[in-house]
Amino acid sequence: MSNPAVLEAVLERITYANEENGYTVARVDTGRGGDLLTVVGSLLGAQPGESLRMEGRWGSHPQYGKQFMCENYTTVLPATIQGIRRYLGSGLIKGIGPVFADRITGHFGLDTLDIIEKEPGRLVEVPGLGPKRTKRIAAAWEEQKAIKEVMLFLQGVGVSTSIAVRIYKKYGDASISVVRNEPYRLAADVWGIGFLTADRIAQAVGIPHDSPERVKAGLQYALSQSTDQGHCYLPEERLIADAVKLLAVDTGLVIECLAELAGEEEGVVREKVPDPEGGDPVTAVYLVPFHRAEVSLSGQLLRLLRTGEDRMPAFRDVAWDRALTWLAGRTGAELAPEQEQAVRLALSEKVAVLTGGPGCGKSFTVRSIVELARAKKAKVVLAAPTGRAAKRLAELTGAEASTVHRLLELKPGGDAAYDRDRPLDADLVVVDEASMLDLLLANKLVKAVAPGAHLLLVGDVDQLPSVGAGEVLRDLLAEGGPVPRVRLTRIFRQAQQSGVVTNAHRINSGQQPLTQGLADFFHFVEEETEDAGRVTVDVAARRIPAKFGLDPRRDVQVLAPMHRGPAGAGALNGLLQQAVTPARPDLPEKRVGGRVFRVGDKVTQIRNNYEKGENGVFNGTVGVVTSLDMDEQRLTVRTDEDEEVPYDFDELDELAHAYAVTIHRSQGSEYPAVVIPVTTGAWMMLQRNLLYTAVTRAKKLVVLVGSRKAIGQAVRTVSAGRRCTALAHRLGAAG
Repeated sequence: MSNPAVLEAVLERITYANEENGYTVARVDTGRGGDLLTVVGSLLGAQPGESLRMEGRWGSHPQYGKQFMCENYTTVLPATIQGIRRYLGSGLIKGIGPVFADRITGHFGLDTLDIIEKEPGRLVEVPGLGPKRTKRIAAAWEEQKAIKEVMLFLQGVGVSTSIAVRIYKKYGDASISVVRNEPYRLAADVWGIGFLTADRIAQAVGIPHDSPERVKAGLQYALSQSTDQGHCYLPEERLIADAVKLLAVDTGLVIECLAELAGEEEGVVREKVPDPEGGDPVTAVYLVPFHRAEVSLSGQLLRLLRTGEDRMPAFRDVAWDRALTWLAGRTGAELAPEQEQAVRLALSEKVAVLTGGPGCGKSFTVRSIVELARAKKAKVVLAAPTGRAAKRLAELTGAEASTVHRLLELKPGGDAAYDRDRPLDADLVVVDEASMLDLLLANKLVKAVAPGAHLLLVGDVDQLPSVGAGEVLRDLLAEGGPVPRVRLTRIFRQAQQSGVVTNAHRINSGQQPLTQGLADFFHFVEEETEDAGRVTVDVAARRIPAKFGLDPRRDVQVLAPMHRGPAGAGALNGLLQQAVTPARPDLPEKRVGGRVFRVGDKVTQIRNNYEKGENGVFNGTVGVVTSLDMDEQRLTVRTDEDEEVPYDFDELDELAHAYAVTIHRSQGSEYPAVVIPVTTGAWMMLQRNLLYTAVTRAKKLVVLVGSRKAIGQAVRTVSAGRRCTALAHRLGAAG
């Protein structure tokens, strides 16, 4: 290794960046003429066009020759006209793109940056720059300077640049004081900072390892981690053990801090509940919002069930024979006995659940319920958790349907416009894909149902439970519970012709899927995970479009059991993007860390953002990139609810590519064709309800790619771990 060295150069382009650890490979221009030079190391946050002063060492690579290994860098203001032009045109400052950068530097030359800094009013001398844009440029420059100061401080305590930007956006000028004095607030307030990052920062600013603040933050983090795994609470002993492991402090201190937290307003709630595994009662520890929601949801459901009011009294003494004969005339088909039971239940009971697998006529049953209710002039409101599911419900019933979020008009912070004090004006509320309702959303929804109105939840309880905490549908169907239910089990004749439906039911009952001689269900056997990944891409991007005439972007969805690994959603997204939306000279693109966004890309939102769009854009919303504006630093996505949503370039960490998604993220969506890599690399994830959920997402075609052994593992493994929830107990106990 050579001695420490300093290199000053302009960053031309980033060829590779790993977002997890910041490792970057970049090409820089030293300004001495000749070829670009390769720099490797952490350059997170540096933008093309910036002049960098890099400290590090010279080395060489067997394939790429001489390169500079950068250990840390600072940005310096560029000194040449070309550098200034690149710097201004790089999109660092909103409102200046390459065109204006040319004009401004053409006019002011080497004095450009001084003028923006000291006399920004003079920018109006530049042709085409009005006072409005001039003001914006001056403001953006000031903000850049303020950010740079905060950045330097944050880099000093070991925060990566992309996270530093987020901290700055959240706290502005107060950033430094928050980071110094209350670093654990970051984990709660700033998306993308977990406890571990906050803990590292706290250590850097000198907060002691055993400070009560740290232990309480750690306990709350352990609980919020468990809600991400689907639990509404954790048994106290398990929480204490998790926290001891996470924090590396003694058990006594954790127990003391837990007791303090239980006494705090926004802390935790402790309560005895029955053991989900059937042993002695356990002490459950909840985060406050989840306890509140569970108590409220069970209370509201019981209130709806028991009210004397009825907004659809016509169905109390209806002549069912005549009603059903009229209905068959309307729909052109008779109801099967279990379907008829479901129709009567939904129209005469205040709360009812309809469940069943594919091909059993859930959709037809729902349509029949809606037809009858409307015939009696009832106000019917239809909703589903995702945009795609709502669209499908609307097509099916010929009535308007919306997402639950839009129906309730959820506002920033998650408050709804409709609730107990201002209920929905509806006599019958039907919610499809109810297996996706998590505890918090179910609670908001049920609160908004007026006393006397009927609520029908429709869903497939054998699918994966919701992404968020709870397993509401399963808890409502628990034995001995008060909620009336019908389970459809009979597969209709036309559905029996479908390999997709047949195999979904086979998987659900623990049998291997049939993959020979079916026109709509195939298995490509690949033993190695890498090969399975490669074949998956080939099948989705080329073979299916060629053989079935389906559009690889719109009609084909790759569903992977997990995100990581060579056949995981992450790696497959990169390969599928190359195959479906490759780089072209005339196609605008924007690189963010390790990802490149192009017009035409299929993308998905990866966090709930209540500030975006008309009623927020939620985790799992899918869309296509329709435009990229380099001057305005903005990308636009048309979502599957047909809404155009703008993203500033610094918000692009909320988007991920969606050519491949994890099976968990595909809940509630249907696609014409589904390709599923099932490999032993995903061994821990392979479970029956996972494979069943993936297969039931397909309308026409399923292709499995992978080993028989992995498919066998998935079919055999029934997920043993129930989620920790006490909803069934709260509903049953009250009865």
